[in-house]
Amino acid sequence: MTLLKKFGYIPGEHEAEKASNSYLMSLIAIIAGLPFPILNLIASFIFYLGNRKGTYFVRWHCTQALLGQVSLLIMNSFSFWWTISILFDDEHISNKYIAYMLTVFLFNFVEFIGTIYSAVKTRRGEHVDWWLYGNLTSFICKL
Repeated sequence: MTLLKKFGYIPGEHEAEKASNSYLMSLIAIIAGLPFPILNLIASFIFYLGNRKGTYFVRWHCTQALLGQVSLLIMNSFSFWWTISILFDDEHISNKYIAYMLTVFLFNFVEFIGTIYSAVKTRRGEHVDWWLYGNLTSFICKL
């Protein structure tokens, strides 16, 4: 789908930079707040609030980046508290725990690579529609 069909216009340089920054904000938050998954969501949410009245292209990409952080928060929080319960309670490392941690690692890795890819593409003014979040983002950001 072309940008003209999706957004009704071709985004300018300033819009592409802001949209790209929405993805970069989540990367910076991941690096800075790695042990605390809520920091990633808070940083993305603050960036979203600052750009929610921006152009449709910027708002759309800020929303998609925020939705990605919400799902990461859920998965990472569960793995964080499960690890804490293993360290400080009677719980033991099980096959389920290892499988879940591998799944969380894979999900985080794919999201990290996807975020870098999206930041680069949107900086060029190209639209990136994530498989899982694209339709939901379009629904939330109706014109």
